Amino acid sequence: MPARAYIRTSLLRLRFCAWLREGCGHGLVRGNAMISSAHARTVANLAAASCLALLLGACGGGMSLPSFSSSQPAVETEPGVAPEMPASIRADEIVGRWGLASFQNPADRARTEAAARAQCKNPYVIGAGTSGGVVMHLADQATPQELRLKGSPGGKNYIGPSGPTPGEQDREIVSFDGRVMITRFVDKDAATRYGNMVYVRCAPRA
Repeated sequence: MPARAYIRTSLLRLRFCAWLREGCGHGLVRGNAMISSAHARTVANLAAASCLALLLGACGGGMSLPSFSSSQPAVETEPGVAPEMPASIRADEIVGRWGLASFQNPADRARTEAAARAQCKNPYVIGAGTSGGVVMHLADQATPQELRLKGSPGGKNYIGPSGPTPGEQDREIVSFDGRVMITRFVDKDAATRYGNMVYVRCAPRA
């Protein structure tokens, strides 16, 4: 602000404050007639009420009004949940009958595949869901339900309920070649108890 304008504004504020302190308008006149002191106070109070909010800072020197400038930064909103990524393995690729076994030690993988193949006499059935998923069991659940095949930014595939990936109820598809599928639960406790689950596809007549 230019110096002259700043000084002029400061003088006007000082005069206004002095006017309030000295009786709020005892010298107000209308034409040549002096307004009564009581009437002057009423008019002055109305004027002061409308202006006081804007000029309190000038009288007190230490109080300022909040700024309502449109330049204030907007409040950031929480980002929405990212859409579910498609898996690189289709649901119909794992629908069918499978021999099932599990291992903890990677050295036992070959032996476990043979054990899973022997289970085709009593196969584990992965059914087709009505909404494009697969019907399987979650950890510790006796009743199977429809689950989804879900991808991830890192390129891994998971089987589990709809929601964030990987979710605590998901199982990661560790490997899949069309004939053998190995999965492991994301939940550490479930992964420890169930181990690496080996699914070996059964022959059509098994």
